Amino acid sequence: MNSRERRLATGVLVIGTGGSGLRAAIELAEAGVDVIAVGKRSRLDAHTSLAAGGINAALGTEDPLDSWQQHAADTIKESYFLANPHTVEVVTSGAEEGIRDLERYGMSFARTADGRISQRFFGAHTWRRTAFAGDYTGLEIQRTLVSRAEQLEVPILDGIYITRLLVNDNRVFGAYGFDINDGTRYLIHADAIILAAGGHNRIWRQTTSRRDENTGDSFRLAVEAGARLRDAELVQFHPSGILEPENAAGTLISEAARGEGGILRNALGERFMERYDPDRMELSTRDRVALAAYTEIQEGRGTEKGGVWLDVSHLPRETIMQRLPRVYQTMLELQMLDITRDPIEIAPTAHYSMGGVWVRPEDHGTDVDGLYAIGEASSGLHGANRLGGNSLIELLVYGRIVGQAAASYSAGLTNHRRSSAAITEARAEVDTLLTADGRENVRVLQRAIRNTMTKHAGVVRDEKGLMAGLDEIKHIGQRVEDLGIHPDIAGFQDLAHAFDLKASLIAAQATLESALERRETRGCHNRSDYPDLDPKLQVNLVWSPTTGVVREDIPPVPDEIAKLIQDVSTNGKLVE
Repeated sequence: MNSRERRLATGVLVIGTGGSGLRAAIELAEAGVDVIAVGKRSRLDAHTSLAAGGINAALGTEDPLDSWQQHAADTIKESYFLANPHTVEVVTSGAEEGIRDLERYGMSFARTADGRISQRFFGAHTWRRTAFAGDYTGLEIQRTLVSRAEQLEVPILDGIYITRLLVNDNRVFGAYGFDINDGTRYLIHADAIILAAGGHNRIWRQTTSRRDENTGDSFRLAVEAGARLRDAELVQFHPSGILEPENAAGTLISEAARGEGGILRNALGERFMERYDPDRMELSTRDRVALAAYTEIQEGRGTEKGGVWLDVSHLPRETIMQRLPRVYQTMLELQMLDITRDPIEIAPTAHYSMGGVWVRPEDHGTDVDGLYAIGEASSGLHGANRLGGNSLIELLVYGRIVGQAAASYSAGLTNHRRSSAAITEARAEVDTLLTADGRENVRVLQRAIRNTMTKHAGVVRDEKGLMAGLDEIKHIGQRVEDLGIHPDIAGFQDLAHAFDLKASLIAAQATLESALERRETRGCHNRSDYPDLDPKLQVNLVWSPTTGVVREDIPPVPDEIAKLIQDVSTNGKLVE
């Protein structure tokens, strides 16, 4: 045993300290259940803090005719009928309680003159149902949840990287990991584990995620424990990510820039949305605008650096300063660019994993006893295109439900079956990497994966490219055998990156194999060799390394929701 190994024990271990992980931890602490939350980033810097738009619930503040059933109908329609209706019902019917929980914890929402929570249109919603706090909604939610967790004295360990879930006879009994700063090992025994460690959109070159997040950690931990992935191919590309500087490539330029009247032009100066959606132009849906920009670039009408121009310089300076302050500030800091005078060079950027770990709709349990997944790590709600503002409410609703489910699972255990072999294996995995002295560099291989995914599994895909992508990923996997890991005075980041790399390989393989199987174009998934929607593929694709891709039927939509599914007017709305 490593002399610097800490042993901890708890009822429930939460992996990930973003919105979903913290909400689950709060539920457990309020119920008096022993819980520890660990995250590889600082708790105030979780990915949730980047979410700007808002959070959905049919509160009826502005539109009293709204209902959770209509919210469900809008969600299912936007998912291109790949969302699980049970999952959708759980989220939409539990949404108001999720908002009330945040209020109870002290979150300050924007409010109407008479004091009720203000709501606005966002995405393809029939009614105004997006609550918000300026353009910092995610950050405000994260702060509120951290504050509530600290009030409840939830132990939150920052900078801990979980390398493996400990499983015996298909039942979790803990997790293994290390401190990113000083290398101290952690052996954490737990009755149940809630996996809340995000998605996999960092495996593309342009992405709205920051450097060391969303590399598919949840996917790897779940798959290696014996769970499966669902809809890994369904990834939302946001139309507007910046290209430079390289360390910030993909950073989001808010949709508000188009909402306020921003114009998209190609390198020839043409306002190209006239070709793709002449009615809505720049206010078209995310998937349409991303596809349009991608097509312009591919067909040679993009900029030299492979982008298009987003121009707001024709807008009054005061409008930009009042309505787009974050965009103004970001571009000044990153590029010394003044958006009141010059256009922004952008390209489509990987934004959100709509698939994730396979879970049951009722409690988000996986195939492994005692293992749950929530937030962007999970699947079932978004299908082939997500409704703007749904991801944040999902965190709140399932955080509460899964906290309760894990508590009752833990309480119901009559014995603990641990496995010393599983612990030995977890230790050995870290030891082996720490002594690895090969010629390959982790960062170089990570970049190779990102280049492969960008080239072969980006906004538009085809069979030839996906097959080439799989060959390249296999080759990168072979190169990983010759890694060199070098912890230094600054800490154990290199070791963390090696595990990120392992995760990215699994996530890439699952995405490519699933994208190959989905021989149709549906929502975010564009196949140039199969341009039409195929009714036979109105199924979820479930992947594991042992079974490959298996089709899973989706339950029928209940009548009370089906009758409310309609084409939603997008006049005057910025659609997602």
